[in-house]
Amino acid sequence: MHITPSRTGGSAAGTDPTTAPYPLLHPFARPAAAQDSFIRIVSGRGAHVVDDSGRRYVDALAGLWYCAAGHGRTEIIEAVTAQLRTLDAFHLFERFSNPPAEALAERLAELAPMPAARVFLTCGGSEAVDTAMKIARLAHAVTGEPERTIIISRSPSYHGVTYGGMSLTGLPANQAGFGPGVGNIVHVGKDDLDAVADVMASKPGRVAAVIAEPVIGAGGVYPPRPGYLTGLRDLCDAHGAFLIMDEVITGFGRLGGWFGAQHFGVRPDLVTFAKAATSGYQPLGGVLIGPAAHEPLRRPDVVLRHGGTYSGHPAACAAALANIAVLETEDLPGRASVIGERLEGGLRAVASTHGLSDVRGHGAMWAVDLPDGPTATEIRDRMLAHGVIVRPLGTSTLAFCPPLVIDLADVDLLSAALAAALSGQ
Repeated sequence: MHITPSRTGGSAAGTDPTTAPYPLLHPFARPAAAQDSFIRIVSGRGAHVVDDSGRRYVDALAGLWYCAAGHGRTEIIEAVTAQLRTLDAFHLFERFSNPPAEALAERLAELAPMPAARVFLTCGGSEAVDTAMKIARLAHAVTGEPERTIIISRSPSYHGVTYGGMSLTGLPANQAGFGPGVGNIVHVGKDDLDAVADVMASKPGRVAAVIAEPVIGAGGVYPPRPGYLTGLRDLCDAHGAFLIMDEVITGFGRLGGWFGAQHFGVRPDLVTFAKAATSGYQPLGGVLIGPAAHEPLRRPDVVLRHGGTYSGHPAACAAALANIAVLETEDLPGRASVIGERLEGGLRAVASTHGLSDVRGHGAMWAVDLPDGPTATEIRDRMLAHGVIVRPLGTSTLAFCPPLVIDLADVDLLSAALAAALSGQ
């Protein structure tokens, strides 16, 4: 069966500039790309999705890092449907609440990697990151330290596409052309504790927070070096800064625990989450906020003037509750290490025969660096012909992050498809 390769990361060949543009503007794609260059996904079940020509693929990146529980879970679908029939939507502003949002906050507080957490709900990861930035700065301001506005981030890193998240992101290409970002952000190398210490020492009393992904995701899938994350915690404690763990990708089982912070034995002050919180069945994200950051906000004169129309949307919260129940009942976080070991073995075998520059990852989250030759996008397109969807990161890295329900035979197919693509097949 013929497949039209996606050109979202490549050329827009075949586009006729004299014709009207394709109405749908795709994220992280070329606006000049023709409509027939996109692969239309129409259905999904488990670790597989199907396009409009009937071709079946292994979804080797869980959509965009989110579909931990797999596609087509009736438990989640029915929970959303039942909630929509009861209460379709209502906001959380000022004096109003709804039962699914309250129930989800209680469940998340139980799972949180810090004690006595409170929960602020958003519609996705970028909003969660901006929320964490604002709460970190506000908490310092209301305790008499308004000058604490600097946030230290890392390069490479990925923290979203809103102006706050974009400014924190350590990928210059994602910032090009968008004008000035949010100020008072300092980037350091991804494993450089000395650089973090230098910023804190050179700007005493001005650092509000450090933000770090437990495993860097869209920035290239880089696990932390041993002791790095606990070193960040020590530096934040010594200098009065908050530690924000961006767990938009790593949360809800991807590394083998509910959160990467627990997996690496680190206590954060704030945790951003999204993606696998609902396995993508509804848009939802949020921030887990520890006492150091939320206690200052309980002063009678403080109003948290922040939030979105759909923060705590009841159908999204119902999806999250049902998804968490699936993850827990089936012990899907426990499958992360099984999947990861099998995938690592297959990728290292490909490295030995096809000269991969690097194989790295943690839990069920892996990446390879390709040898000189075809780009990551070209290899991705070849792998599509073998029924596997992976994600190119930059020009030479491919990421793998399959649903936690994937069969081991399909895990093996990921490596086999990569080997075939590298062989020009």
